Amino acid sequence: MNSPGTGTPPDGGRARWRTFVAVRVGGLPGAFWVLWCGTLVNRLGAMVNPFLSLYLTEVRGVPIATTGLILAAVGVGSVISQPLGGIITDRFGRRIALTGGMIANGAVLLTLGHAESLPAISACGFALGVTIDLFRPASQALVADAVPAGDRTRAFGLLLWSINLGFSAAMVMGGYLATRGFHLLFWVDAVACAVFGLLVWFAVPETHRPGGERLEGTFRTVLGDTVMLAFAGVVVLYATVFQQAFATLPLAMSGSGLSSGAYGIVMGVNGIVVIAVQPLIGHRLASFDKSRVLAFGFTVAACGNAVVAVASSTAVYGLAIAVWSLGEVLVFAVTASIVADLAPAHLRGRYNGLLGMAWGTGFLVAPVVGTRLLILGAPVLWLSCAALCVVAAVAQLVLAPSIRGRELLSAKAAV
Repeated sequence: MNSPGTGTPPDGGRARWRTFVAVRVGGLPGAFWVLWCGTLVNRLGAMVNPFLSLYLTEVRGVPIATTGLILAAVGVGSVISQPLGGIITDRFGRRIALTGGMIANGAVLLTLGHAESLPAISACGFALGVTIDLFRPASQALVADAVPAGDRTRAFGLLLWSINLGFSAAMVMGGYLATRGFHLLFWVDAVACAVFGLLVWFAVPETHRPGGERLEGTFRTVLGDTVMLAFAGVVVLYATVFQQAFATLPLAMSGSGLSSGAYGIVMGVNGIVVIAVQPLIGHRLASFDKSRVLAFGFTVAACGNAVVAVASSTAVYGLAIAVWSLGEVLVFAVTASIVADLAPAHLRGRYNGLLGMAWGTGFLVAPVVGTRLLILGAPVLWLSCAALCVVAAVAQLVLAPSIRGRELLSAKAAV
């Protein structure tokens, strides 16, 4: 019976809500949701990397230029991290790579938190870079293995949602804990790594049978893929800009007279925007050309960096983060999906490893270049970042026809 005067069934609201939820999260396999929950736990504890530059300068008394070099050592390790993780993923399986990477990263975090001398801190920084993303190719390969091609953009978007749901809380909690002792950040981060790794080990079935890639391809096969190499180059440009949020933004805010707590709140805006926006648009992105979505995301990020160039208060910094977070939603939702389309199933770990190498290269360049541009002035740094985003957008549009051709081939092969 309809409600009086409305013509709407009494349970119409609940039905619409169920439809809203089903369109966005329905139909994805259980293994994906275990990975989603583990990622959420891991991101809730991921407090060290965002506050590492402040820890080095404020607690250990490291000069800004030297801090940039230490962060560059983390970047060097990160360049190695994901290709190594990709090889482990394809050779030994997704679970071994993910769980092993998480346990190793937790151990390094605890060691870094107790290191006092500059050589020890530098060595731990390099080890942190090597272990921080060992798990990532396995995580992305698990999604590509378990989720049908038509749902991958939505799945990767939901994974980004999980990351930012945890990240937004971690930034606020991290800013609070940092004012009471940075050592707490290292312990929380290490425990979260262990929980994620063990959860996947005991609750996610292996989706890849190791050994087949030895007959059909190696990392040289990936390096011979010119489309993938060009796409990785575009990612390097964006990664150089993206990493400034962790390498130089806290320093820029400190230079504006703002505290580490303000930085945590401002970066928490990133997670809030992604949490609010991703469910509204994530399920719609699959109907658009991925390269155009990516180019538009780069352009939005450019606008956000331009706003940072004139920021001096917490409110304006928060506005800038909100703008570039909109671009982040678009970029991260389709980047991994493009790689999943380009990669043969038996080489997904290695292809994602190359993607990770691109991110690591950007992270390597970011602190060295960023800290030096910051010395010249904050506007110089952030306007340079905006220009890099524009270059990345143009390059992606040039690459788009080749990527579309590969996507069509991948779809035909799946059929």
